[in-house]
Amino acid sequence: MVSGTVRAFLQGIGALIALVVLGLSPGHAQDRVIRGGAAGEFDFYVLALSWSPGFCTLEGDSKNRDQCRSGSGLGFVVHGLWPQNERGYPTECGPAGRNPSQQSMQIARQVYPEEGLARHQWRKHGVCAGSSPTDYFNDVKKARDAVVIPQQFKAVQQVQNWVPIDLERAFIAANPGLRTDMMSVACRRNELQEVRICLTKDLRSFRTCGEVDRSGCRSREITLQPVR
Repeated sequence: MVSGTVRAFLQGIGALIALVVLGLSPGHAQDRVIRGGAAGEFDFYVLALSWSPGFCTLEGDSKNRDQCRSGSGLGFVVHGLWPQNERGYPTECGPAGRNPSQQSMQIARQVYPEEGLARHQWRKHGVCAGSSPTDYFNDVKKARDAVVIPQQFKAVQQVQNWVPIDLERAFIAANPGLRTDMMSVACRRNELQEVRICLTKDLRSFRTCGEVDRSGCRSREITLQPVR
């Protein structure tokens, strides 16, 4: 007879093998997508702040994005405000409904680096918030205004190298109430992609988010490209 301890061990090994077969890792559990979820039914928000120079280096230049032009001066920019669950996240929650009005897009232009990104984020994530485009983009602005960008990231003029946990600590020092288990740093090819910060559904405070935290960058050191 197999003991409970051995059974649990074998189940754990089986789960890891499944992840490997699927090309996933335990730290990317937040990538579980719940397509077509009910709008408004989620647990909290994730504010994703993209490091624009890193995005441009990794893919923006090849797409000729306006935010990547010389002289843009962009550092951290809003990638999105994402409805999130304790396990996985909803996306494309039914029809996109009303297209964003010019009034709502005026709000979006205050926080997103490009209008196309704002419209994409509405279709993919905003519809899951259960609010109108105007209210959603107002919430994006509210969430962005709630986070202080550390001074050392406001005008990076040369390449910098950071340990991910130290980058998180810089954000924690600038934002009272924020902790390491309330955020994560995303990277690719050792380049900083973005910082993801978890906020309560009413956007009044930071909150813990185990899955998001565990999905963070595994690199020992990451590079911050200078602003353009």
